[in-house]
Amino acid sequence: MKRVFHIGLPELGEDELIAIGELAQEVIIDYIFEHLTRSEVKDIEVTTRINREDTLDLEIEVYLEVPIFVKVDVEKLVDEALEAAYEKVEKRLREIAGQNKTQELSE
Repeated sequence: MKRVFHIGLPELGEDELIAIGELAQEVIIDYIFEHLTRSEVKDIEVTTRINREDTLDLEIEVYLEVPIFVKVDVEKLVDEALEAAYEKVEKRLREIAGQNKTQELSE
């Protein structure tokens, strides 16, 4: 499953962009393992890409494979994990925007 979030903050620095991608990955993996044990996950891969064009887009791709005997709606679980990641990323971006405003005011 792949989803693109339009961030719209092109003034973020490289370190901040990397941290945003890592935050999204961490939230998704943590969310999935809150709902499944390690033995219930056959394979998991979370990829994030940042695209800088007119707006800043965070593209997240999640691949989750579970054994047949695990009764879980994988698509729903991944979708919920993506939503959780979006909320955390949005919160972090608001924190960054608030810090940037504070810095601008103090300069």
